[in-house]
Amino acid sequence: MNTSDARPQADRRQLQQIIAGLTEGIILIDPDGSIVWANETALAIHGVETVDALGGNPRGFRKKFKLTYRNNHALQADQYPIARIIAGELFSDVIVEVTRSDDEDFRHMHQVRSLILTDASGASESLALVVQDVTERFSAEERFEKTFNANPAPAVICRLADLRYVKVNQGFLEMTGYARENVIGRSTYEVDVLEGADKREQAIVNLNEGRTIGQMEATLQLPDGTTKLVIVAGQPIEIGEENCMLFTFMDMEPRRKAEDALRHTEERFSKAFRLAPVPMTVSSLDGFVLMDVNDAFVATTGYEAEEVVARQPEEIGLWSRSDAYRKLRAEMETHSSVRNYEIQLQTKSGVAVDCLVSAEAVTIHGERCLLSVIQDITERKRSEVELLAAIEAVMKDTSWFSRTVIEKLAQIRQPNGAQQAGSDLSELTSREREVLGLICQGYDNEQIAEALNLAPNTIRNHVATLYSKIGVHRRSAAIVWARERGIVGYEKPKRRTGGTAD
Repeated sequence: MNTSDARPQADRRQLQQIIAGLTEGIILIDPDGSIVWANETALAIHGVETVDALGGNPRGFRKKFKLTYRNNHALQADQYPIARIIAGELFSDVIVEVTRSDDEDFRHMHQVRSLILTDASGASESLALVVQDVTERFSAEERFEKTFNANPAPAVICRLADLRYVKVNQGFLEMTGYARENVIGRSTYEVDVLEGADKREQAIVNLNEGRTIGQMEATLQLPDGTTKLVIVAGQPIEIGEENCMLFTFMDMEPRRKAEDALRHTEERFSKAFRLAPVPMTVSSLDGFVLMDVNDAFVATTGYEAEEVVARQPEEIGLWSRSDAYRKLRAEMETHSSVRNYEIQLQTKSGVAVDCLVSAEAVTIHGERCLLSVIQDITERKRSEVELLAAIEAVMKDTSWFSRTVIEKLAQIRQPNGAQQAGSDLSELTSREREVLGLICQGYDNEQIAEALNLAPNTIRNHVATLYSKIGVHRRSAAIVWARERGIVGYEKPKRRTGGTAD
């Protein structure tokens, strides 16, 4: 063998030594289309143990692996990354779903880019596919999308780079009447969630600088030409590598309608006051002695009208914190009005209720009084806080949403933490349940592979996916999780007549 023949092989061995331990999968391909080498990572994320198992060439690879885009469209032969790089095409961040013809449980998301290595003359010497397994990232995204959309607190997320909305949940669509396609992709100037805000200019400055926007009243323009009074707040977050702003809302129309009805005429005041759907009080401007309360106040607080009328709120312990009430009272004494003052009410039975209080001096039957409207925001605040806390928690560790966050977001739908035992077993595939059952019987990966007649590498992939789904990191925790849900061992699946069992 002459020196010129030995040199490329020596260079390739050095290249293989350099990239063998990389966390990204590397597949080397000769210009003639032969798959000549792959590192351990590339083999593992394809669920194989040898480079020959990748199919040897583009045709063999297509027989072994089926690739589809995220929109579920199957790739044609010339669209496969291996075919594109052989054709000399450079590309990056191609996302495909990979399944295997010989393993129905194998389903992974890969992000692929190409790299063409040239010699001193510029001719192609080796072709490389750089592959990352992004399955967990996209699974988390899908779970987040479902949970975010179902979250009861109306919310939209805009991207700070161009101030365009990237996410909107069902709560916002139902509150406003917008269609999803009329929000996603539109800018904050087109769907202005800060319109009519009392501190609009400051809110816009905070939005442009990516800073928190405190809650304030705003008037949303609805698609039918009407408006809706809301309280809006903005919280900066990161989704992936993009800075965003999460806007959450509370519908204030019930309060506005109640206030409008009260101000319509003094003759109709008594009936409107009594039947208003939100708690209301009338008190004196001198000493803030309670003069009247409505039925909603009685229902919310548990106090009968005769227990509170002619008494000051401090006497009955109506507010949980006396210092917060003193600030509220000082504000009303100074301005004779207050808007959306957050304070905690305490019911007769001692239950704390988060509230927003708005009050204004009015004339009722010729006497100057203070009319107060109390908005119960307990459920809204809990769902909003849990949503923000879940997002902030994951951002401390990674730029993608983890299972922990999705579980926190799911709890918003079940605020009391109630969860039916075993309900999360439905997330496991039949193969994963078989693997979990054998783990409960004390089998190691090699023994499980032998019992299920699968490759050890396939079992490792199943175990990793299983751990991720149930939120554990070791075998002992997986066994505890399984036994809490009634799984104590491997149950051989029933075979269907006339078919083939997995």
